[in-house]
Amino acid sequence: MDAQTKPRDTHAERPQPPEHQPDQTREGDASAEQRDDSANDKPSFRDRLRQHPVLTAAVVCVLIAAAIGGLAYWLNVRHYESTDDAFIAARSFSVASKVGGYVTDVPVTDNQHVEAGDLLARIDERDYRIAADQAKAQVAVGEANVHNIEAQIESQKEQIAQAKAQVDQTQAQLDFAQQEEGRARDLVEKGAGTVQREQQTRSDLQAQQANMVRAKAALTGAQLGIKTLQAQLESANGSLQQAQAQLDQANLNLQYTSLVAAEAGHVVKLSAAKGTFVTAGQSLMMFVPDKMWVIANYKETQLADMRPGQPVDIRIDAYPNRKLTGHVTSVQPGSGTAFSLLPAENATGNYVKVVQRVPVRIDIDNWPADIPIGPGMSVVPWTKVR
Repeated sequence: MDAQTKPRDTHAERPQPPEHQPDQTREGDASAEQRDDSANDKPSFRDRLRQHPVLTAAVVCVLIAAAIGGLAYWLNVRHYESTDDAFIAARSFSVASKVGGYVTDVPVTDNQHVEAGDLLARIDERDYRIAADQAKAQVAVGEANVHNIEAQIESQKEQIAQAKAQVDQTQAQLDFAQQEEGRARDLVEKGAGTVQREQQTRSDLQAQQANMVRAKAALTGAQLGIKTLQAQLESANGSLQQAQAQLDQANLNLQYTSLVAAEAGHVVKLSAAKGTFVTAGQSLMMFVPDKMWVIANYKETQLADMRPGQPVDIRIDAYPNRKLTGHVTSVQPGSGTAFSLLPAENATGNYVKVVQRVPVRIDIDNWPADIPIGPGMSVVPWTKVR
């Protein structure tokens, strides 16, 4: 056989493994054994707790205390209802002048606290004092007219009395004249008297009758005169009352020149200044009374156990370290939206049920005097309802 057809030696061509491969395998096995030994040597969580008994006891005590505190807090909090939709409210109002004029004095300043009756501003009073003096003079004239007419009435009463006396006197003379005329007529009829005497007595009787008519007319005139004077007296009394009303109005206008505090409170948004001209009804400042309360808009689902008189703990957002105490005064009979300018109309369109809020008034037991508190400031009330 030649060299080309000679069979190949398969054993001579098989690759042999490198000499260092068994050494690497042994090193890997050794490393795995070392890791297993180190894992076996690492202490468990229980062993660690045993190694630190004091720390373990402290942690356990803290956890127990936290659990007890959390349970107590939950048991206590469930008796309260709270809301962050709450604010301080007051019936603040505008202080306006009722008369016009130049401002002569403003003894207060912004945010100043005043007591009831303290002077807030003064308006020039000279024109109003002159008007009051004129009205007083008119009252004096009216009183004089009334006294004059009353005196005339008294005089007229005397005239009436005199006229009545004149009537009585004339009546007596008329009676005598009638008697004389009757006797004279009898004598003439019997032939014992003269015709001349009878005619004379008849003439006297007619004269007395005329005097009686004149006396009665004078009495009637006197009586009508007193009625006229009484009508004049009523008119004079009306003029006097009108003058007295003008005097009262003038005195009121004079008093209106001094603007005083109606109650204790704070002056805010002061716009009045000395020397400025103000008109009647012009606002000079805003006034915040000391009487304030809290309006808490609770959800309607929180009102099941809420009643007037229940205690309330209040935290002011501006002063979180100051807590106030109060009590529920009243619960508004209706939601806040029902009394808004544009109340919701649920009968039209698609309806989506939304939990409504109901205003609850809370009165504070004692407002702190060392911190500024006013309307609109946010608070968080906690009402104990159970």
